[in-house]
Amino acid sequence: MVNKKRLLKLAQNLIRIDSQNPPGDEAKIALFVKDYLKALGLKVKIFEFEKKRANILAYLEGKNKKRSLLVTPHLDTVPAGKNWKVSPFAGKIFKNRLYGLGATDCKGNLASAMEAMNSLVEDKAILDYNVILAATADEESGSRLGLMPLLERGLLRADAAVVLDADDFNVIVTQKGLIHLKVKIEGKRAHGAYPWLGINAIDTAIDILRDLKNNFPRSSKNKYLKPATLNIGTIKGGDKVNVVADWCEFELDFRFLPGESAKEYLRYLRKAIRKYTQKFTIEIQGIQQPYSIDRQHYLVHYFNRAMRRFGIKSRIRGSEGATVISFFQDQGIPAIATGFGVEHCAHAANEYVNIKNLYQGTRVLEEFLKIYRF
Repeated sequence: MVNKKRLLKLAQNLIRIDSQNPPGDEAKIALFVKDYLKALGLKVKIFEFEKKRANILAYLEGKNKKRSLLVTPHLDTVPAGKNWKVSPFAGKIFKNRLYGLGATDCKGNLASAMEAMNSLVEDKAILDYNVILAATADEESGSRLGLMPLLERGLLRADAAVVLDADDFNVIVTQKGLIHLKVKIEGKRAHGAYPWLGINAIDTAIDILRDLKNNFPRSSKNKYLKPATLNIGTIKGGDKVNVVADWCEFELDFRFLPGESAKEYLRYLRKAIRKYTQKFTIEIQGIQQPYSIDRQHYLVHYFNRAMRRFGIKSRIRGSEGATVISFFQDQGIPAIATGFGVEHCAHAANEYVNIKNLYQGTRVLEEFLKIYRF
């Protein structure tokens, strides 16, 4: 049985361990998780793809050792930033809320997964399949030192996955794809008093960006997601106020729907740029494909059933942001994302999790693991 007091203390202890990324150092929190899970009698492994960037895999064996379900939260948080009214590492409780960096994203969910495993072991539950708990590094910076190499190198194999990195009991069945890129524009340098003798790369960039905004492709419709978006994240250029800028670069964030492709948005981008200049380069920083799973899939079915057991209404949703569920798509592993944090609270000052929801969510997770069938 899930122990509320034990769960809360665990979440507090996790919050009190600094795992901000950047700079990126999950070694201390990984050791804490490892020791906790080993004490339960679980087989635990640590994988590091860079010094101090630790990932934990823990295994609870079931009857059918050929089938495995993965449950995966992450270890790292974003930097705390400023404007906190309480210490981000205090794990303070106030009015049924637990405050601290990572309370919603993702240490509350990590505590839920660990307590659910504790409860299963305590109850001597023998499931019909193996459970793998993967507490991973580097999620906040792209997972290149965490989930991605674990999957790509075959170190982590599962038949289905539940990503614990969402809010308010939402069950994420679809999410947008993304493209992150940098565009570099080349101009011609000249004295600022004679701008007609040069080609101002900043002016060119402004023309391009205006064109991109004004002619952004009309997106298809999706029941769970808003239309595709474009965000201009950064822009910089030029060397001095009295010099015609011969360089400018800007970064773009595209988010696009299932059924749409990164290639079509890159074609649109190149076409827009070529209206104004031929002297440019595009550096792709990252592409994640959109993700979608049938809302009738057994992962969704059993999770909704577990929620109904505790009187919680099904909340099937889409994700505008990028969770790691798309990495499972690349490996042919069906996955959903869910979690028990507070919507719009992740990455914010004075981050918190509702204690009641954290407790109920852990009970739902344990029930889901008990009733789940392949």
